[in-house]
Amino acid sequence: MLEIRKSEDRGHANHGWLDSHHTFSFADYYDEKHMGFGPLRVINEDRVHAGQGFGTHGHRDMEIISYVLEGELAHKDSMGTGSVIRPGDVQRMSAGSGVRHSEFNHSKEQTTHFLQIWIQPNVNGIPPSYEEKHFAAEEKRGRLRLIASPDGADGSVLIHQDAKLYAGLFDGTETAELTLAKGRRAFVHIARGSVTVNGVALKTGDALKVNDEQSLKISDGQQAEVLVFDLGN
Repeated sequence: MLEIRKSEDRGHANHGWLDSHHTFSFADYYDEKHMGFGPLRVINEDRVHAGQGFGTHGHRDMEIISYVLEGELAHKDSMGTGSVIRPGDVQRMSAGSGVRHSEFNHSKEQTTHFLQIWIQPNVNGIPPSYEEKHFAAEEKRGRLRLIASPDGADGSVLIHQDAKLYAGLFDGTETAELTLAKGRRAFVHIARGSVTVNGVALKTGDALKVNDEQSLKISDGQQAEVLVFDLGN
């Protein structure tokens, strides 16, 4: 079963310094039909204006993944971690028993465009931790590259949940297929461009909920960047 979540139907908040679209209920946006999908709780498409950012704030018991599409995002946290992530970088912060952090766009001109992803962990109260890895475009071209997993397989970042996250770039005749184990579901988010997934045409910001399917086939990409979540219940 396939269910489309259209880009234009997402929640939207414009705070001046931050323009954000919410795939699932978040902050002041509430929709009881879109509270999450399995352990996947948040996909926010954020644009942070030059010289702006998120001040220091706290999280706990959440796996937080940042995926930069354009620009740079500086990160500082109470664990002593400080870094700047750019396109191709995947940042994972396990909030665990509690962590405080800030995120800032230090550019004087360029907007930072990134996806903020929250996944509910399968264990609570663990020590907070941080991990960051780079995945070059060549690794994602015409295929689904594993970028986050519960065991750090294939050099992916480690998340505390029975979930896998793949990223792929598709254009022209490039195709990829992902087999889904029985009882698992998938969620596909189109970060940019357009693509067809199991015969369904999707564009930037669209998403597809996938239940009771044996596989996913991605084709007909036009400058597409795609994230695929392979999820348990």
